[in-house]
Amino acid sequence: MSRRIHLALHPYGVGGPGQHGLWRDARVAKNASIDINYYIAQARAAEHALFDALFVVDSQFINATYPAHYLNRLEPLTLLSAVATHTQHIGLVGTASSTYNSPFNLARRFASLDHISGGRAGWNVVTSFDTGTSRNFGFDEHLDYATRYGRALEFVQVARGLWDSYEDDAFPADVDRNVFLDPSKLHALDHVGEHFKVAGPLNLSRSPQGQPVIFQAGVSEEGRDLAARVAEGIYAPGGSLEQAHDYYTDIKRRTASYGRDPEHIKIFIHGSPVVAATDEAARRREREIFEEDNDFDRNLALLGRAFGAYDFSGHDLDAPFPDVAHLAEKGGRTGAARIIERARAGNLTLRQVANSANEFRTSPFVGAPETVADTIERWFRADTFDGINLAFRTTDELALFVDGVVPVLQKRGLFRTEYEADTLRGNLGLPIPANRHSAEGRLAGGLLDDLVTS
Repeated sequence: MSRRIHLALHPYGVGGPGQHGLWRDARVAKNASIDINYYIAQARAAEHALFDALFVVDSQFINATYPAHYLNRLEPLTLLSAVATHTQHIGLVGTASSTYNSPFNLARRFASLDHISGGRAGWNVVTSFDTGTSRNFGFDEHLDYATRYGRALEFVQVARGLWDSYEDDAFPADVDRNVFLDPSKLHALDHVGEHFKVAGPLNLSRSPQGQPVIFQAGVSEEGRDLAARVAEGIYAPGGSLEQAHDYYTDIKRRTASYGRDPEHIKIFIHGSPVVAATDEAARRREREIFEEDNDFDRNLALLGRAFGAYDFSGHDLDAPFPDVAHLAEKGGRTGAARIIERARAGNLTLRQVANSANEFRTSPFVGAPETVADTIERWFRADTFDGINLAFRTTDELALFVDGVVPVLQKRGLFRTEYEADTLRGNLGLPIPANRHSAEGRLAGGLLDDLVTS
């Protein structure tokens, strides 16, 4: 079968980063971000359109300047467990921090979601963007980059070890022999590492897809390296076609360098399509969205997130962009570096940098259905993505994409016309990982351990 596009839906409720005016839209319920029926409806619509996954982001720190959706939203695994009981095929990917969780607890929660959904769970591994999160977990400071990413790598290794606690045939449940469990098929982990000491075993068997799918969203050198080592899906930064191609090529190259099949890591770029009956109408709607979201104070606050939720309001707005690079080391270093580089290259003031914040969020996928499909196909064939993580402002705009663009992609053979499998792995074309305690798994696990620890 020829290579096909994967699609995920990324619901933002009352408005995520840059969507400052969305909560005022009459079509958006003011409690959307905490209404489970909103997420169920979104998931069902995406499943009806044969999307691969519902993708839920998260963070564990806010202040009053944060995007509306961030201020009041549901915890991802609780949310996705509820959605799982109202869907059958769509994958359920939740964000959880490797910095502010423990491996045993989180491995159990994702394995539970995997069972509840019949093998549709995915974990988006993040090291936490917001520096203020540390104070919610009893720490004075956020961990530095090297420590966070070293911890993340070990965390994933431990979680995968726990998910293999039971071999696939560990439960004969033989009434005649009075044998429920074959104890030789249960394995303690006994992990002792730099960051964690976890005995195991996990008290939950493997799901139909073996293990939850690991996603990752880093763009720094450390993040890219972690992705190449352990990720099976990536939430990529996007940018221009050239930037997306460079990122795609780099990740696939790094993945191969660790002895992994580059086809076993699916790269999703962010996309916020604007679809209308004509190209002109879509461009008009794009301008309307820009005006709806053009809130200078919110843009200024959003700018501060990359610098550890720094408050820029005390600076002279018309002076050159201030020297705040040191604030990004424990926060969003890569994004902050891009902001600083842009400011220096253009000799921009703080006001100009803040005003340009939403200009860099414009989508390449704007126009009539055929136009949007043309652009998606051009980007796809240019090796910029394996999939798109789609965000829509309203249910109406999701419907415009589903009813207009998806059929065009299907007609061109670029998107499925039916689900290939009942699991997230199956629909993404990813293999079921062999249990490390089987003969096949012991061989594969030994080789992988050598690569990961080298």
